[in-house]
Amino acid sequence: MKELALKYGCNPNQKPSRIYMENGQDLPIRVLCGRPGYINFLDAFNGWQLVKELKEATGLPAATSFKHVSPAGAAVGLPLTETLAKIYWVDDLGELSPLACAYARARGADRMSSFGDFIALSDVCDKDTAMLIKREVSDGVIAPGYTEEALEILKQKKNGNYNVIEIDENYRPEPLEHKQVYGITFEQGRQELKIDDAFLGNIVTENKDIPAEAMMDLKISLITLKYTQSNSVCYVKGGQAIGIGAGQQSRVHCTRLAGQKADNWFLRQCPKVMNLPFRTDIKRADRDNAIDVYIGEEYMDVLADGAWEKVFTEKPEVFTREEKRAWLDQMDGVTLGSDAFFPFSDNIERAHKSGVKYIAEPGGSVRDDAVIDTCNKYGMAMVFTGIRLFHH
Repeated sequence: MKELALKYGCNPNQKPSRIYMENGQDLPIRVLCGRPGYINFLDAFNGWQLVKELKEATGLPAATSFKHVSPAGAAVGLPLTETLAKIYWVDDLGELSPLACAYARARGADRMSSFGDFIALSDVCDKDTAMLIKREVSDGVIAPGYTEEALEILKQKKNGNYNVIEIDENYRPEPLEHKQVYGITFEQGRQELKIDDAFLGNIVTENKDIPAEAMMDLKISLITLKYTQSNSVCYVKGGQAIGIGAGQQSRVHCTRLAGQKADNWFLRQCPKVMNLPFRTDIKRADRDNAIDVYIGEEYMDVLADGAWEKVFTEKPEVFTREEKRAWLDQMDGVTLGSDAFFPFSDNIERAHKSGVKYIAEPGGSVRDDAVIDTCNKYGMAMVFTGIRLFHH
């Protein structure tokens, strides 16, 4: 198949639309089910690159949950703790395969953003992963293959219209890439930068101790940023992104946005949140929305009389600001990657509030000394990579 006609482009009025290979070769994909659209393929191809690189960098199966051409979550296939399995709503599924664990983490870290995602998997999709995908609201999945059992499960989703794409894992694109804006063609070399231990060798802080787990998390953060719309930062903990800030014009706004997402991830693990008395008849998305509101500043939207009865069997206590801060103060060992340098130390101050201990950024700001001094104040270890990772 050398080209594939699409229903429309980014919006329904943008026609005609298609994907094709300019060199006349066959497309490196097969659509096994559904009819993917323009944005689906943008998410799929960016997501596939991300998980492919995560697998190469860590040796573990990887998954990502994409929305609007940026990852909402990304993770590798480490086992789930009992707490994580519960907050990701997979504790009823028993022991999951490593690939399913990767997707549970990628989907679960920011369930609000992941709603209606496009999934990318580094490995052949197995039954466990397909069962997990089947019960979530999602637009589609791309993987290098599917077991017969997994494919049958996915074909039942959306009345047989769920988008399932198989990609040739041996496909290698041309070294030069092109795109058009306003009828003008842009050309550049592909971003083929390899993110490995050597890339993270220039530690510029007094603390130079970065354990192996943190090194893996730093790789995950930077590889995730390679496929996140800039400006972007990524908080990672335990093999998964826990807060991604994308497309912000200000670096500190990006750090705050991603930091708030990381905080929400940790607040969801507080017993007061895990034990919320939900009604058994509410939908998964409504439950996620209620948790997000409950742990936020607008908590009365879900606790007011006439509102809580729709979600809970009994009215929960307010999760006070002091209680939240006390819980967040236990958060530690978080890594933070940035796709460009931090121009001011306020980014470090904000990162500290979310338990950040390890940082990777390009360096090169005129205020690098102030940024390093702030890291030293908190005993953080920071790497200067020397290379920017913008993605547009």
